[in-house]
Amino acid sequence: MDMKVLMFGWEFPPHISGGLGTACYGLTKGLVNNDVEVLFVMPSATGDEDQTSVKIIDASDIEVSERCRDVKDFLEKVQFIRIGSNMIPYVDPKEFTEMMTHLQEGQIEDFKLGIGKKYKFSGKYGTNLMEEVARYALVAGEIAMRHDFDIIHAHDWLTYLAGIAAKRISGKPLVVHMHATEFDRSGQNINTEVYDIERIGMREADVVIAVSHLTRNIVINKYGINPEKVVTVHNAVDFQGFQNVQVDRGVPEKIVTFLGRITYQKGPEYFIEAAKKVIKNYPDVRFVMAGNGDLLNRCIRHVAKLRIADRFHFTGFLKGAEVKEMFAYSDVYVMPSVSEPFGISPLEAMRSNVPVIISKQSGVAEVLKHAIKVDFWDIDAMADSIYGLLSYPALSKMAVQNGLEEVNSLKWDGAAYSVKEIYSRLLKNKKK
Repeated sequence: MDMKVLMFGWEFPPHISGGLGTACYGLTKGLVNNDVEVLFVMPSATGDEDQTSVKIIDASDIEVSERCRDVKDFLEKVQFIRIGSNMIPYVDPKEFTEMMTHLQEGQIEDFKLGIGKKYKFSGKYGTNLMEEVARYALVAGEIAMRHDFDIIHAHDWLTYLAGIAAKRISGKPLVVHMHATEFDRSGQNINTEVYDIERIGMREADVVIAVSHLTRNIVINKYGINPEKVVTVHNAVDFQGFQNVQVDRGVPEKIVTFLGRITYQKGPEYFIEAAKKVIKNYPDVRFVMAGNGDLLNRCIRHVAKLRIADRFHFTGFLKGAEVKEMFAYSDVYVMPSVSEPFGISPLEAMRSNVPVIISKQSGVAEVLKHAIKVDFWDIDAMADSIYGLLSYPALSKMAVQNGLEEVNSLKWDGAAYSVKEIYSRLLKNKKK
């Protein structure tokens, strides 16, 4: 192997909540194919992670030694707050209600950082997420002492403090990967503490990787990061297993699918409004909303209010083979995101021979020339596009063919090669 990277990520397949874990998996596989060895540190490993391309380090197994006292002192200067709804990628409404009840009742442990002990991490997105983020960073310092590596790579704000801790201990270059900003998750109603962690992480980093030019512009303009150290590397798609999935549809109608978190960022209510318009003119269709999130109950009520519940289905969260089967059922895939840093799902849909309609407000729109693109708020254009793909087989066939050609060029090996080039430049500059 040419080099070794110490990588921090909050999730890794098969236990994922969305695109972050999928991207980490694809990138690590691509890096290994480019002769880069990866040590991947996650808060809580279960043992069933695919370790063919990485060595998984379980942060819950690491005892923090006295040598990490400097890291502890740094972390205790950071103000930690409780978790807010827009930071929870995938909890169902019942879990969310219970979490908020516990918060209001004050059923939370006091937050402390200790030396000479192990920490148990849930690795989830619960009410004590900030405490886990800080403790994970403390453990990261210990891991940095125990392992040899050339470079540090941290994915999203949850691991930025861990990346900083590892850098302070080792002196090795730090790359932070911005998959989604707090502005993407929350619009203008940002959580300032999360924003501060993002900004600290990017300022401490030697290079910031953004998943799209859209995200790069936000990083530069909203966080004040030096443009010279912000680089765009687009995501890709893992081709394995997405084509030739056979399913028994069970219904004669066409199926239009939304697959993603049911949150503000993903624009689910625009999809519902478009569905109402399509059903009016094309009754032989069913709409499926696959996913979970804090807007799920609101969306169910919205569908009932529009009187389209007999044509609209909610599946809950899908993962792994279920996602592939859902694409196999689908005749059209729609991603109506209000703000989407990248968006891997459209690539997976295209790889599954499904025509896609994507929001112009998405990073993936930068790399897909032939996908149908609409503004997320333009419900009429969205409905017209869905109707066109359902009504005209030639249009749908052309969209599928063009989509396959495009997606075949978006491989993780290519993205990983770009990341390796970034590593190489950093190491070369460090030697000067």
